[in-house]
Amino acid sequence: MPVSPRPRLSPSRILFVCLGNICRSPAAEGVFRALCPEVETDSAGTAGYHLGEPPYGPMQAALKARGLDVSDLRARQFIAADFDRFDLIVAMDHSNLEDIEVLRPAGKRVPVRLFTDFALDRNADHVPDPYYTRDFDGCLDLIERAAAGLKLQLD
Repeated sequence: MPVSPRPRLSPSRILFVCLGNICRSPAAEGVFRALCPEVETDSAGTAGYHLGEPPYGPMQAALKARGLDVSDLRARQFIAADFDRFDLIVAMDHSNLEDIEVLRPAGKRVPVRLFTDFALDRNADHVPDPYYTRDFDGCLDLIERAAAGLKLQLD
């Protein structure tokens, strides 16, 4: 059965969201900004556990091994005003997506999608949290596939 083409997107500002904003979402931001430097990116967490902290050391090391530096990023919490600032909000897992939707202001139509929806192979339904799994490279492999798929959908 042929796969239907995915709809094209044209966001100029994308927000990547995970739980604490120290592993998955800053990694996704770093990978995507390297692929599409013309798109404004940011990342945030649904919880405020690590406000102002840089990305987690082991994640930074895994990214540096791939030639990416996210040491300039600092954790912040997702807020309702992000619906005004971004054209696309990308969640790392279903729990993040639900937490984002709880804060959606009435009338805001900004799409919120799971990052794995963009992965070309579609063999995962979420990006596992390497803070708990300790699989930083496996997480980055999935993030790179999803980022490549997202880039393909941009106009």
